[in-house]
Amino acid sequence: MVERVSAYIGLGSNLGEPLKQLQTAFAALDKLTNTRVSKRSSFYASKPMGPADQPDYINAVAEIETALAPQDLLLAMQAIEQLQGRDRSGERWGPRTLDLDILLYAEEVIATDSLQVPHPGLAGRDFVLIPLAEIAPDVVIPGQSALRQLLEDCPDHGLERLPG
Repeated sequence: MVERVSAYIGLGSNLGEPLKQLQTAFAALDKLTNTRVSKRSSFYASKPMGPADQPDYINAVAEIETALAPQDLLLAMQAIEQLQGRDRSGERWGPRTLDLDILLYAEEVIATDSLQVPHPGLAGRDFVLIPLAEIAPDVVIPGQSALRQLLEDCPDHGLERLPG
């Protein structure tokens, strides 16, 4: 039996029917080798973090149980992004069909050229913290603090939970 760990994945989209993009991404994550989606948050609408002249985002968070190593998980997620039309040639924080980020991987702190976990922007992003709190309210962010504390300190950017 392959040992699995819990990891949390942030999902976001603002192009190409964002809600459908996220639903497709949840299904694709669930089909990864030795991986299953164990929890998923509601969908949330948020204003873009980058350039203002782009559509609003739809965001969510998934908890997965995976036996993939962090780097292998990252490569698998980048393949999902590419299959769903992700174009990495645009400006930073620009519009995208799909953005998948490893927010947390077990209780590990990872710092490589290609991967940083916990995700470096986690603490200041209500569009990640709020859906994460919905599915893992008691999680502690390695090297930081309890999720509840990060939520208290995070600015409110008018995140809106979508019905359904």
